[in-house]
Amino acid sequence: MTVLFKPTQIIFRLSLRCVYNQKQHYSIPPKTSFIHKKLFSSSVQNRINCSSTEMTNLFQYPKARRDESIVEDHHGTKVYDPYRWLEDPDSVETQEFVEAQNKITQPYLEGCDQWTTINEKLTKLWNYPKFTIPARHGDYYYYYMNTGLQNQNVLFKQETLTSEPVVFLDPNTLSTDGTIALAGTAFSHEGQYFAYSLSESGSDWIKIKIRDVATGRDFDECLEKVKFSGVAWTKDDKGFFYGRYEQDGKTDGSETSANENQKLYYHRIGEPQENDVLVVEFLEHPQWRMQSEVSDCGKYLFLSISNSCRTNLFFYVDLEKTGDIRGKLDIVRIVEEFEADYEYITNTGPKIVVRTDKGAPNYRLICIDLDRPEEDNWETLIAEHKKDVLDWAACVNDDKLILCYIQDVKSVLHVHSLADGQLVRTFPLDIGTIVGFSGKKKYSEIFYSFMSFLTPGKIYHYDFAAPNVAPTLFREINLSLDGFNSESFAVNQVFYSSKDGTKIPMFIVQKKESAGTPRPCLLYGYGGFNISILPTFSLTGLMFIDTFDGILAYPNIRGGGEYGQFWHNSGRLFNKQNCFDDFQYAAKYLVEQNYTQKEKIVIQGGSNGGLLVGACINQRPDLFGAAVSQVGVMDMLRFHKFTIGHAWISDYGNPDEKAHFDNLMKFSPLHNVRAPTSVENQYPSTLILTADHDDRVSPLHSLKFIAALHNEIATCANQRNALLMRVYSKAGHGAGKPTKKKIEEATDILTFMYKALNLTIVKN
Repeated sequence: MTVLFKPTQIIFRLSLRCVYNQKQHYSIPPKTSFIHKKLFSSSVQNRINCSSTEMTNLFQYPKARRDESIVEDHHGTKVYDPYRWLEDPDSVETQEFVEAQNKITQPYLEGCDQWTTINEKLTKLWNYPKFTIPARHGDYYYYYMNTGLQNQNVLFKQETLTSEPVVFLDPNTLSTDGTIALAGTAFSHEGQYFAYSLSESGSDWIKIKIRDVATGRDFDECLEKVKFSGVAWTKDDKGFFYGRYEQDGKTDGSETSANENQKLYYHRIGEPQENDVLVVEFLEHPQWRMQSEVSDCGKYLFLSISNSCRTNLFFYVDLEKTGDIRGKLDIVRIVEEFEADYEYITNTGPKIVVRTDKGAPNYRLICIDLDRPEEDNWETLIAEHKKDVLDWAACVNDDKLILCYIQDVKSVLHVHSLADGQLVRTFPLDIGTIVGFSGKKKYSEIFYSFMSFLTPGKIYHYDFAAPNVAPTLFREINLSLDGFNSESFAVNQVFYSSKDGTKIPMFIVQKKESAGTPRPCLLYGYGGFNISILPTFSLTGLMFIDTFDGILAYPNIRGGGEYGQFWHNSGRLFNKQNCFDDFQYAAKYLVEQNYTQKEKIVIQGGSNGGLLVGACINQRPDLFGAAVSQVGVMDMLRFHKFTIGHAWISDYGNPDEKAHFDNLMKFSPLHNVRAPTSVENQYPSTLILTADHDDRVSPLHSLKFIAALHNEIATCANQRNALLMRVYSKAGHGAGKPTKKKIEEATDILTFMYKALNLTIVKN
């Protein structure tokens, strides 16, 4: 098992938690975005040196055509959609609208002298070696390394942990601009073969290639039209299962058509894709998606079937009975209702261990005997903890279970017995997060990576063959920045009251010398899809503190998974407003406790967090000085009609049902835009970011939202703050982004914050 987790701070995503099973070797690195710099006339240069308020009066926002004929009856309510034409990414009119937005925003950001200052400092800060945990596959250990500013991480292999590493796969050689990224990897059971997937321009679509480990040469075949799929090798190393779509039209990430009818295929090494065997399909359920996993022993194929971003069905196939795979598989259904999460961990013969929240909102481990799979026969191996959330589990050293819990928004790591579930030991951890783990049932050694707000990364090694030897620090990641001392920073966790009195945890990071004085504050939130915002290291956040003498605040608002399904359910569907209330009351708390002032608060969120930002600037614009919304979901009446949006109904509700429609209309950012009635309640300075190859949250959401904003304020003297949009090309939702473009986008964001809040750059 290799688990690579991704930091959540200042990183945007919309969960497909049930799509990307964390036990798969397919991890999803960040996607790419491009910034095309232009030359400006001296008149434009003069404008970009102005403050945010002064700038607004000089802007001539692009005027989007309004088509008043587009009106729909939603359960008796007439809803106009005048900017529906912006849903067509290929139309000349849409492309001209995007170009017009960029012609305003790019000069404003990139022409500012401070853009260069921030970019140079951020580039210097970013330039330090980064490593992932080693993982053993067959005769070799593998790990990723980035020397500092390489666009993509390089995969190395070595025979022992002390032998000289050699390059096994360098994605930087696949494109000159870094826009082809490694989206996931999967070694065969004996480590003989290596399947790897590539993403282009940040799209969720991937192409799978296969490499012979011994020779380093790739086989001829390339598997296409693959999306939301890992690779599950059969025990004989002859081939693997994967999911693909038979989708018509273009599939490069710029399309908006719904992803439906995923099918499971079996591919044999060395054969063309057209020879792949269709083994599972559910034609009567076009929105079902499936993840496949072959058991540790190789006898069983497990299928997790999802139709949303929570709960799944759980089926299996006896591969020994199947024999040579030449057609449809004989599926045995264990769980046939979408009512809980089920994840295969390991098995001993027909007895499998499953992580589930069935009857356990904080998750537990159960045993299911495949000879008697009925629920009445299920047994609890490790009971649900009353408070801590079982985040993930893995089997190592034949009979040990590694369990990672979330305890008050930080990781704890336990070892239990596979035989009886008893606690064996606990690994010591500081306040922070386990962001990576590798270990297998057949090996005695494990590696885990720890990160915190002030720790870039510590990789530990432990071998169960020497149980009395404590975990050792295998490798530490250090900043190459003179003067950086983590001891000069303070990290505090507070619990504040939300609107309904619920106590919400929040981390606050600042310099110790700044405590007690109102400072610029970056308030970051997500709040959805059972995703937990845990302490991880953020270069952008460190830059905000160091450059502007600011503070960072991370409220763990409801809708996330920090306290299990209770916390998630408290911020989804008809409880979604709790997310926005929690975020707004975080801002109130920070002001009341003298951490900051409302004019100095910038809020940020991406994807579902972009929705959070959009809803909050509509509801309480007076609480914030600035806002950054990245790849946000803004049209809550049509989100389910594009790409994988139908999977989000589990968190947002179905707009086609009246009760959910009524609820969604209350907070849908697009449908709640209004002209400010006074200068005091004008929109904060706002930057909306999206990308042309985002096929997770289509850019149409952001395009329609900015068009509506500009229309409402067109003749409104009360709106003086800038409302801007930046659309990146050859970029997607976030994964696979080359380092250079990560830095450029972070520079855009920090420059916007500098200008919007009228900040001062601290001289170090």
